[in-house]
Amino acid sequence: MNIMNKNLPGILLSAGITLLAYLLSPLIPGKILGETLFALLLGMAFNPWVSRQESFDSGTRWTSKIILRAGIILAGITLSFSQVLQAGRYSLILMFFTLTTAFGVGYLCKKIFKINWKLASLLSVSTAICGGTAVATLGPTIRAKNRDIAYAISATFLFDLITVIAFPWIGQLMGLSDTGYGLWVGTAVNDTSSVVAAGYAFSDAAGLLATIVKLTRTLFIVPVVLIFSWIIARKEPTSTETKKIRIQEIFPWFILGFLAVVGIRTTGIVPALWVERISFLSKFLLSMSLAAIGMNTSLQEVKSVGMKPMVAGVIIDTSVVIVSLFAQAGILRYLQ
Repeated sequence: MNIMNKNLPGILLSAGITLLAYLLSPLIPGKILGETLFALLLGMAFNPWVSRQESFDSGTRWTSKIILRAGIILAGITLSFSQVLQAGRYSLILMFFTLTTAFGVGYLCKKIFKINWKLASLLSVSTAICGGTAVATLGPTIRAKNRDIAYAISATFLFDLITVIAFPWIGQLMGLSDTGYGLWVGTAVNDTSSVVAAGYAFSDAAGLLATIVKLTRTLFIVPVVLIFSWIIARKEPTSTETKKIRIQEIFPWFILGFLAVVGIRTTGIVPALWVERISFLSKFLLSMSLAAIGMNTSLQEVKSVGMKPMVAGVIIDTSVVIVSLFAQAGILRYLQ
């Protein structure tokens, strides 16, 4: 009960900003900003004030993590297993190209910009897998400095901020279909929240597909962390004791919840009206998490990041964006 009381102010504020986003978004001509993206931007606008109010800190951080996962889990209510398996199959093919690009370009950036291998690895895994979550998970595994972890997360945030705003417009200008855009965003955008924002800003169908593809990418955090735990043991064999890697601690368990909801939907026992209501709730919860993320994001912190790792991160991200775009176009053309 004490934990809930501590989190309640931040949760209610996130919900209030999201409600404001839902009320104001339809007033913008051409639906340039969807509710999810609008909630993120409103949250960022509130950051200077919220950052001075300690009473909101715990609740907004809880919302940005737990509510985000709850929204993703409930998003499965509109999907069947056949749709999930089909999207997952496409994303696995795309990930061959994006993983190779992320770590290959990351290695070149390490050489060109004289960046230490730990920072270069964090930038690459952020782009290849799941943004800040991957950085936060891998950082302690390779015993990266806090500075390097902060650099990687900041570079990820900056590029994600650009993609969330630009990708829906680019997708429309290029005439991408919901399928093509969803595959592109799901493999090219870093953080889960940014994938959700950029996907749903285009269309609900694209947002759902992008989320499925992103969840498939997220699963790769397990083998990647295990591989890097072996690498650090080889590179620094005389260093201090390495923390034991436990799969149950790094596995994204909320994906199982998502699949459980998909299974319930596949049975057909959920009435169409409730499917629609739960789908709306899912999108609202996702928007709430984005509002909370925005409130926890300080543009001043991003400005303080050094230029070299930032440039390297943008180069890695841009390379993956381009490769992913051509790869998904090739896959869809082949299927036709």
